[in-house]
Amino acid sequence: MRSAAGRRGKTLAADASVKRRIASWENGHSVPDEFYGPLVCEALGVTGAELGLSHLTGQDSRLLETRYPPTPEDTFRTVDQLWRADLNGYEPLILSEPSQPAWSEASLRWLVAPEPSFPTAVPGNGVRVGLTDVATIKTTGGMFAELDDRFGGEHARHSLVQYLSRDVAPLLTGQYTEAVGRALFSTAAETTLLAAWMSYDACHHGLAQRYLLQALRLAQDGNDRRLAGSILSAMSHQATFLGHFTEAATLARAARMGISGVATPTLMAQFHAMEARALARTGDVRACELALAEATKALESRNNSDEPEWITYFDEAELAAEAAHCFRDVNRARHAVSHAENAMSGSHVRSDFFATMVLADAHLRAGEPDEACRVALDALDLGEQLKSARCVAYLAEFRQHLARFDGTAAVRDFHEQATEHRLWTAAAGQEPTTG
Repeated sequence: MRSAAGRRGKTLAADASVKRRIASWENGHSVPDEFYGPLVCEALGVTGAELGLSHLTGQDSRLLETRYPPTPEDTFRTVDQLWRADLNGYEPLILSEPSQPAWSEASLRWLVAPEPSFPTAVPGNGVRVGLTDVATIKTTGGMFAELDDRFGGEHARHSLVQYLSRDVAPLLTGQYTEAVGRALFSTAAETTLLAAWMSYDACHHGLAQRYLLQALRLAQDGNDRRLAGSILSAMSHQATFLGHFTEAATLARAARMGISGVATPTLMAQFHAMEARALARTGDVRACELALAEATKALESRNNSDEPEWITYFDEAELAAEAAHCFRDVNRARHAVSHAENAMSGSHVRSDFFATMVLADAHLRAGEPDEACRVALDALDLGEQLKSARCVAYLAEFRQHLARFDGTAAVRDFHEQATEHRLWTAAAGQEPTTG
């Protein structure tokens, strides 16, 4: 810090005084001010965002950009900064909103991208990376995926980002052959996609979008078009949730188009289902039903031995859940009930919560508040262990729809029992989203 101050023509206080300040920062009693903040950043070689210093935003505009990374090196640098800033709770990033144009730019840039790039210069002092390291990332990511599925994105999100920042980031700038590098980029993309899903589940939407953009570029340079298509599908899912239905349908179509040469039935089924979800929200019933029919047809021809392992979760129960969402959104309550009843897998806690809430909402739309309340209580029991802002959003939407039945005995009883549940209490003051 003293050297950094000297380069700026400034002088620090005595060592004892500076050490007291540093101790105060480390213990969380204060933060570096406008004088000391830039010196700390320069001394540590990080930005203010990476240290969580939200008052030093002038130097961090690049971190808040939502552009598709132009080179592998740009991706390594940006994703590392995102991970560190996320870990340090940098509020302008955590609370940022997604960029609507970024979805279109990313899908177009990926669709027309030339051959995958490779870093032009690997630092000579970087750690040596082998396939064992890649396998370790994959196994660790799988463990976090199980935690996400069982407890929600907010449960272990911070721990996953910490792992990415401390263990994966140094590997990206390490020394590796091209074959190992491609495998590394693909696996890092898959794990960054998980971080995006967990951030999305926590409703940190701008942050989730930035992770998705970096994951897409990593998948491109890993020459993994199937995974890249799945990342676009995740973007579509988020766009539908946020009410950008046209963009969501376009992203799903781009995913389908972009992997046409290497497509698998399960991936195609998922992409058609994502398109159907978006179309349902636009009110285009016929187009939605056609997309669902294509999804069903594709899934019937799947062979799990030929599918990437990360997509094999998408089965008949998952497709039934997507169809239930669609029919609920086009006000075909009976169809929604039928599909939602077939959507309970018993092995995916959060997915089962969503399907159960869609079933409850479908019963409401069918004019069956008693059954809706019974099913919603089942969902609350199921979701007791979940830490998920998306789950709260589903409950907020149900709460809004339930209001028209206020005054009935079933609804009064439901409210009395529901107040014992953490998620229902959290939904009380929240504005419903699209879902």
